[in-house]
This record gives sequence, C-alpha cells and structure tokens, in this order.
Amino acid sequence: MVVDRHRTLRRRYTSLGTGELAAAAVFAAIAVSGLLPVTSTRDGALALWSALAPLLVILVQAGVYWLSARGWAGRTPMPRRVAATYRALRVLDPVLLAAGLIGVIVWLPAGAGALLVVGVWLFGVVEYLNYFVVRLSYPFHRWAALVTQWRTPRLVADLRESE
Repeated sequence: MVVDRHRTLRRRYTSLGTGELAAAAVFAAIAVSGLLPVTSTRDGALALWSALAPLLVILVQAGVYWLSARGWAGRTPMPRRVAATYRALRVLDPVLLAAGLIGVIVWLPAGAGALLVVGVWLFGVVEYLNYFVVRLSYPFHRWAALVTQWRTPRLVADLRESE
C-alpha cells in the first residue's frame, strides 16, 4: 500500500516539477525572444525583467521542490537540509518580490505594456502564496469550491512534518 502511494506521488510530483520548470523556461524564452512589444524600450525591458525575475525564481524553486519530494513523498519527512533551505526561501522570496515591485514601479512602461508587467509580477505573488501561504491551485472545474477551504500548501505541510 505504501509502495503504491509512493509510486503515485512520484508520478504526480514528476509532472508538477517538470511543469513548473517548463513554465519557467517558456516565460524566460518569451522574454528573451524580444517578441513582446514591452521589451522594445530599455525601461520596458527592465520593468518586465523586474517582474519576471522573482516569478522565475519561485517557479524554479517549486519545480525543484516537487522533483526532490519524489524521494520522500509518502515515506519519510522532508530532509532537514532541504527544509532549512525552503524555510529561508519562504523569507527571501517576499524580499525578492518587493525588489521586483520597486523595479516595476521605477521602469513601468505606458499602456498595455504596463498591464503585462504588473500581471507578470502579480503572477509571481500568486505563485508565492500558492506554495508558502495557502493552496490556490486546483482543477478548473472544482477551483471555486476548493479554494475557499484555505488548505495548507503541500510544501508548508512538508516543512511542518520535518520539524
């Protein structure tokens, strides 16, 4: 029974981890491509990267977490060193988001570029909240019913179990 649960979690966590890393790669590739009109000016590019950098860091952290969790999921608590790292990231990520917000404000482009930049930064905030504060991601058809339950994110539960 424990072996089956571990296998199921490994598959799920592999999917989640590779998905987060793929999302980070796609966001970075789009920003680097120069296809976004906001990157046509120096200030627009700086604002976009100010918003995007924290998001990419959080997505990579999330991807690494899910892929790492495959080793202990359903078996043992999160290793102490990994837990210590994510406890530190839980404090450092808001600092990174705040620094990104300062860059967004300083270099905010006009028009639709501003909406894109602010949207990217807000997505970073939502990802942080989803991993470190309250679970926000659920299947689309059940999202409204489940998000109001204010469930603890898996990462936070793993941190608590590792104490």
